[in-house]
Amino acid sequence: MIQAKFPFDSAKSLIGKASIDINKSAHDVFAYVADCFFENYPKWTSEVIEFEPLDGKDVFVGAKAKQIRDDNGVKIESIFQITLYKPNSWLVFEGVSSPYRHCFMFENDEKMTRLTFSYELLEIELFMRPFEKLIRCAIEEGAESTLKNIKKLV
Repeated sequence: MIQAKFPFDSAKSLIGKASIDINKSAHDVFAYVADCFFENYPKWTSEVIEFEPLDGKDVFVGAKAKQIRDDNGVKIESIFQITLYKPNSWLVFEGVSSPYRHCFMFENDEKMTRLTFSYELLEIELFMRPFEKLIRCAIEEGAESTLKNIKKLV
């Protein structure tokens, strides 16, 4: 049996990350992004065309939601769940039906908050690996756009 060697790691995830400073306390930013997540998420994520919290509107570890996104004309449905909820510090959710992770980190510096958002594709199909740099650029652009939208809304 011949084994092929690829110039890339087929199991490696792809991460896009961005940060933005918001002239509000971490408490205020966290309240908008995390505490009211199920209400506000569709407001800053323009690709979401349908959104439904599956366990009520309270945010807690294990709470799930279903979304349908329009990604360049393709409708993609996924279910995700909150995996980390640490007041004024972290909000993380991961795909249940698709392999992705969204992380929001809140860092307070007196009257300003640095909000960092990362989007991670946990699995990439082998045929997509040659396009890894393009995918990463698209993820990073999306992360920056998400943060700009949140800053405007907060």
